[in-house]
Amino acid sequence: MLDQHLIRLLVKLGIVASLASILVRSDAFKRMLLREQRTLNQRLLLALSFSSIFATGVATRVVTRSYQAVDLGLEGSLLSGILGGYVTGLVSGILISVPAMFNGEYLSMPLLAGVGVLGGLLRDCAPDTEDIWHFSPFFDLSIYRLFQRGHDHRRSAFHLFFLLAILFAEFLRITLGHIFPDSVFYLYPEWDSPHPLTIVIVYITTLFAVTLPLKIWNNTRNESKLAEQQQVLLQARLEALSSQINPHFLFNTLNSVSSLIRTDPGEARNVVYKLSNILRRLLRKHDNFNPLRDELNFINDYLAIEMVRFGDKLHFEKDIAPNTLDRPVPSMLLQPLVENCIRHGLSGKVEGGTIRVSSRLADGRLHLSVEDDGVGIPEVKLATLLEQGIGVSNVNERLKVLFGNDYRMFIDSKPGTGTRIEIQIPELQVPGTGVS
Repeated sequence: MLDQHLIRLLVKLGIVASLASILVRSDAFKRMLLREQRTLNQRLLLALSFSSIFATGVATRVVTRSYQAVDLGLEGSLLSGILGGYVTGLVSGILISVPAMFNGEYLSMPLLAGVGVLGGLLRDCAPDTEDIWHFSPFFDLSIYRLFQRGHDHRRSAFHLFFLLAILFAEFLRITLGHIFPDSVFYLYPEWDSPHPLTIVIVYITTLFAVTLPLKIWNNTRNESKLAEQQQVLLQARLEALSSQINPHFLFNTLNSVSSLIRTDPGEARNVVYKLSNILRRLLRKHDNFNPLRDELNFINDYLAIEMVRFGDKLHFEKDIAPNTLDRPVPSMLLQPLVENCIRHGLSGKVEGGTIRVSSRLADGRLHLSVEDDGVGIPEVKLATLLEQGIGVSNVNERLKVLFGNDYRMFIDSKPGTGTRIEIQIPELQVPGTGVS
């Protein structure tokens, strides 16, 4: 008989852990868990979610008149109040108790409704709602932390109150069951004068039946929050990378403007206008992707300024397939490569040279290339350019963040001949058209 009682208690813990794991697979339930503030409709929806699961367990126990371990009505009511507040706990307690009421267990509804409200009280008593998720069922740890110097005593006191509230709910259920037989269902030793340790195990089972779902759901919350934080960090990293522009470019441009003010004021105004376009683009909040035509317009402004410095020595050619102009590309993708061509390819060449930018679509991928006929890159330096070259490594890093391994970046260079950089990325959908 003792073995059967212990098995029922173990099965109960197994069932509550399984239910918690199943619930957390629902995206809708996960979204509800991540909310700390909820509207009335959201609280009612949470109550219905809990009720549909835990009332099914009560109904299974009532209909089969066995499978007593599947009845988790008290634990479900308490959990719904803890997570959703008074309204959620009250509604859940009422709905969960309906199958038991049909079975003549008339104290089930006031008991479970009251336990749901008790869960709402626990939520209100928490110094911080995060403290609910950090609850530990080990009361010795809670007591130790309560008297530990330097520890948050309010949190420790709340955790101790949390523990006592769960035990009180089970005590209330057992007491009502003793005073009013068959009015409330509870798992209790079925023989006369059970050993006190057996009764303690009943209370411990209830304690863990409430704690296990909290721990399982908290792991999911932590994973979701970690994913969100990684996304935020990734966004910040992309914005930092895409906003980089060589400060020497700004200094050189301002020096050019200073000289042009005396010799050609009209050209000076034109350079300032184009520089303002560049700075406006860098300073405004932009998306990770822009149409290729916007990137080319940015390059036009950038090169127009550089041509003021280099004069007729710098030429720019484009070979852009018309069907690529609206294709989304990572923002600030081409400018670092064009800047590299000027600084390392053409600036050291007395007669100057030409920069060519081309694009085409092939095999579901967008092919972009930037090349120059400058001095080229030595083979020793070429091998580490993707990791060490400032402009090139910037672009490579962002492509890696955005596309993982689904991109290609090639650098081909010969000293005295020039350098060609080719990028292949997936052909992305054109926003608002549904066309890819």
